Amino acid sequence: MSDTDGKKTLGLRSGSQPGHVKQSFSHGRTKSVVVETKRKRVVVPKPGEGKGGSGSGRVTGDPSRRPAGISDAELERRIQALQIAKAREAEDAARRKAEEEARAKERERRRAELEAKEREEREHQEALKAKAEEEARRAREAEEAARKSAAAADPTNAAAAQPLAEDGRGGSKPGSGSRRADREAEERRNADNKGSKGAREASGRRSGKLTLSQALNGEGGRQRSMAQMKRKQERQRQKMMGKQDREKQVREVQLPETIVVQELANRMAERVGAVVKSLMNMGMMVTQNEAIDADTAELIIEEFGHKTVRVSDADVEQVIDTVEDKPEDMEPRPPVITIMGHVDHGKTSLLDAIRNTSVVSGEAGGITQHIGAYQVTTDSGSVLTFLDTPGHAAFTSMRARGAQVTDIVVLVVAADDSVMPQTVEAINHAKAANVPMIVAINKCDKPGANPDKVRTSLLQHEIVVEKLSGDVQDVEVSAITGKGLDQLLEAIALQAEILELKANPNRAAEGAVIEAQLDVGRGPVATVLVQKGTLHQGDIFVVGEQWGKVRAMENDRGERVKEAGPSVPVEVLGLNGTPEAGDVLNVVETEAQAREIASYREQAAKDKRAAAGAATTLEQLMAKAKADKSVSELPIVVKADVQGSAEAIVQSMEKIGNDEVRVRVLHYGVGAITESDIGLAEASGAPVIGFNVRANASARNAANQKGVEIRYYSVIYDLVDDVKAAASGLLSNEIRENFIGYAEIREVFKVTGVGKVAGCLITEGVARRSAGVRLLRDNVVIHEGTLKTLKRFKDEVAEVPSGQECGMAFENYEDIRAGDVIELFTREEVVRELN
Repeated sequence: MSDTDGKKTLGLRSGSQPGHVKQSFSHGRTKSVVVETKRKRVVVPKPGEGKGGSGSGRVTGDPSRRPAGISDAELERRIQALQIAKAREAEDAARRKAEEEARAKERERRRAELEAKEREEREHQEALKAKAEEEARRAREAEEAARKSAAAADPTNAAAAQPLAEDGRGGSKPGSGSRRADREAEERRNADNKGSKGAREASGRRSGKLTLSQALNGEGGRQRSMAQMKRKQERQRQKMMGKQDREKQVREVQLPETIVVQELANRMAERVGAVVKSLMNMGMMVTQNEAIDADTAELIIEEFGHKTVRVSDADVEQVIDTVEDKPEDMEPRPPVITIMGHVDHGKTSLLDAIRNTSVVSGEAGGITQHIGAYQVTTDSGSVLTFLDTPGHAAFTSMRARGAQVTDIVVLVVAADDSVMPQTVEAINHAKAANVPMIVAINKCDKPGANPDKVRTSLLQHEIVVEKLSGDVQDVEVSAITGKGLDQLLEAIALQAEILELKANPNRAAEGAVIEAQLDVGRGPVATVLVQKGTLHQGDIFVVGEQWGKVRAMENDRGERVKEAGPSVPVEVLGLNGTPEAGDVLNVVETEAQAREIASYREQAAKDKRAAAGAATTLEQLMAKAKADKSVSELPIVVKADVQGSAEAIVQSMEKIGNDEVRVRVLHYGVGAITESDIGLAEASGAPVIGFNVRANASARNAANQKGVEIRYYSVIYDLVDDVKAAASGLLSNEIRENFIGYAEIREVFKVTGVGKVAGCLITEGVARRSAGVRLLRDNVVIHEGTLKTLKRFKDEVAEVPSGQECGMAFENYEDIRAGDVIELFTREEVVRELN
């Protein structure tokens, strides 16, 4: 159709229009993108347009012009839908406008933040530049001052070395050539910087700081972030300052048979995560706390570029410093004196008199049951370290331990009691340890004291005192009156001077554990006598199968100290477990080394015990089981306050018993009685023995419910006596026979209903109806039994005295003859006791 006919020409209109959309990225960057916008065709009825008007097909309100089949209701519904669509479109447009305004505000806020950061960075750079210029100016001034001083010292040389610049008045100005050289160097640096900047721009790389315009109008795709650019600038700055990346250090890694992943990473100085990742790449899903074998660890070490040094498990102890001290490093140290002797000979009382304290009153039963370590300062200013050992027979190991760590032994012998068994034992310990001895004859104030008898008794044990022309010092003392104490201290000082005791305090500490206990409030506590070096608070150490870090130290007076030198006894806190008394304490460098050494020692001890248990044949096990069946056992559970007391109790229990009965210690330990101890005692039917300890609340309740007996002791005498009495109750009673008489058979009669009856004459003693009898023929026992009847004439009697005749008949035995002898006896049970 044409326009000349008054009608519009039909044609295709484009359904889309091009548009531009600006995309926003992180860090304030945006990008403009070309998009196409499609328009939605909306049919709106216009009044006055008919069905065949312009051919647009719009719906009108005139029924004659609307499309066929459209009712009024449908037309009204369509009009309402059109209005609703228009309203929704207007709402969407308003919401889009509000969102656009919010985005614009956010962009403004980000732009302001970036401008503030850029301004701060610029101010920082300007400050750094100003500082550098100031330092350069000061350096130039210092150099110029140095040249001036040199010129003043030697004008001819200064004139030859420094060219002079002519000024406007025909004179010369020193230093102008230096300023000209500085300007030329500055121009060269600027030219170099411009050249490098142009090269970077030519290569398409951005340099310098990231500006606001670059961040907002970045083109050319993805660009680097601000953080990445700062990291790059930092690397360049460090490179310009000469801080180059250090080369990777190749380490020699000591590798035992097994090693924990974290320890392997520490020895290589690598990150634990990198080591775990490398192991996962090898197919091993392990954590940092798991152990791997040496072959796998060697592969990891080679992968990280280090060298492997294979060591055995025993080599872990090589980190302990065993270097001999140089003579020039040695310094005098206080002597260690051990008080030894028989029980109740006054050892602790003598030490109390020296210390001016009262320790013996605090000991249960008035006897020492622990090793006490004390330091005493004499009137002359010399320091002495004393160890007080128990004298009871049960504490043999304690006395031996005291003799091993001592320098001088003071043998205390009571003047009214002379040499006793534990005195002899102390002499043997001192001889075995090869330490000098001083004899202190105590209790000289008593009326029955006889010091000469003590000196003579010591001759039997090869101890010749000075009064008897020997070389062993002897001093008569009294702990009550104080007599001879000064002479004793002088003798100790003289002996220490002869020994010339020295030690190196400036080295890693080494010491001996005198005693160990588990304190409820402080945990495991060890009494340590430092022998070499100085022990400081915070030192990491290994002692026996335990390790720890010195958390605190206390001296013999209960005061906190920061360090302990040679011959100083201290209580050490910070152990992970209770060590054995007698263990050696060594200070190591790292916690890992201490843990590794302690683990190795613990495993070695377990292997040793397992090997000792496995070193028996099947025949030996069967023979032992057979022997055990014939031996009655008294099981006990022992808990003590300190390690030495527990050790002494166990040794005493082993000595109780014979071939029929014995005491078996199921478990012994240090610390309070716990619920697990009660459970063990219940399973074995054993009592729990507490020595200077008590059961906690849960243990008491469990003992009451399960019927387990708990016995408390504070004196080792009472404990040993009670256990010995209980073990004696397991012994079978002894049957003893008491002879009461002899009878000679004169005639044998046959009695109806009774059998053969012997007519006897009581030749010795008496015959009783309840007695046992033996029939002797030619002094050979042919029958043993009981009497069936005992008659005197026709009457049954209970007893027939010597010299009288009687009739006897045996129970179930009739082979009797004239001339046989009847032996009469009684039996009684005697209760046996262990010696």
